[in-house]
Amino acid sequence: MPASPAHVGRIASRMRADDVIECAAMGHRPKQALRDGLTASSLCFTALVDGRPEAMFGLVVTNALAGEGTPWMLGTEAIYRHPRAMLRWGPRFVAAMLDSTPVLSNLVSVDNVRAIRFLRRLGFSIGKDRIMFASTEFVTFSRGDR
Repeated sequence: MPASPAHVGRIASRMRADDVIECAAMGHRPKQALRDGLTASSLCFTALVDGRPEAMFGLVVTNALAGEGTPWMLGTEAIYRHPRAMLRWGPRFVAAMLDSTPVLSNLVSVDNVRAIRFLRRLGFSIGKDRIMFASTEFVTFSRGDR
């Protein structure tokens, strides 16, 4: 469903520990990270589980001329309890992102093992070089033609 400001607090208050750590390393609290993502994204959706907002994800276009964008997702533990739904819907949303921005890239914490596994399943490449932000190690993930 399209993301709404009404979803922010409900997701932020129960955000996964790995996502909270990533937000903090980038200088954001969960609620602010979700608000910023919602505001900056050209595409932004909320994943519902049993009618309850459990994750928000979107695409921030970083260079429209070059077709580059930053995909992101922040959520609660509930989303990882529904892997079939994630694997069924994830490719559709990635395809929609690639339609408007054929090059996608962002950072993920090296300790966020479930997210890295999910990104690989969605066809993203995981970089090897580590980047430090506030004592948290990140690697890049990317997909598309450069």
